[in-house]
Amino acid sequence: MSDLVARTGRHQQRYDAGRRLIAGCIPFRYRNSDEIGDADSKKIVEVLMINSPSGPGLLFPKGGWENDETVEEAAVREAIEEAGVRGELMDCLGCYHFKSKTHQDEFSPEGFCKAAMFALFVTEELESWPEQNTRNRSWLTVEEAADSCRHAWMRDALVDGFSKWHAEKMNGCRGAHP
Repeated sequence: MSDLVARTGRHQQRYDAGRRLIAGCIPFRYRNSDEIGDADSKKIVEVLMINSPSGPGLLFPKGGWENDETVEEAAVREAIEEAGVRGELMDCLGCYHFKSKTHQDEFSPEGFCKAAMFALFVTEELESWPEQNTRNRSWLTVEEAADSCRHAWMRDALVDGFSKWHAEKMNGCRGAHP
């Protein structure tokens, strides 16, 4: 059982112009390619996705940004609560607008949301975490993850946000990791 506890409720939730503000991340790591004996073996980028208790497809950790935290703190908290990972929060990949079918409330009656998504270089996978009983985590290549995304906006965050960011930022430091 995890000593950490997931936050619940909407009393601290941030809104802006009728949109619920969301913070999330795309957790990633590197795996060596299977080319044995190759000193210059290529590192494969893998991203961590979690299942949704409410339906098929995979998601990246995300949730409401609350009044008592920065957007960065919210993204880190969601990674721990939902996916059981910690790491180095890197750059913001962009903001993505979407409509939630399940989270309409008095401040966002249409369910409009704005998600700030970050890259998170994973340095630790927790053995227990707050939502481990309702979430399974899966490491996937970027291509596998793009095919598995439950929501189009998450696929956009992965392909247009993370992949472009990674190519620009990380490939400039050949062979290095963050």
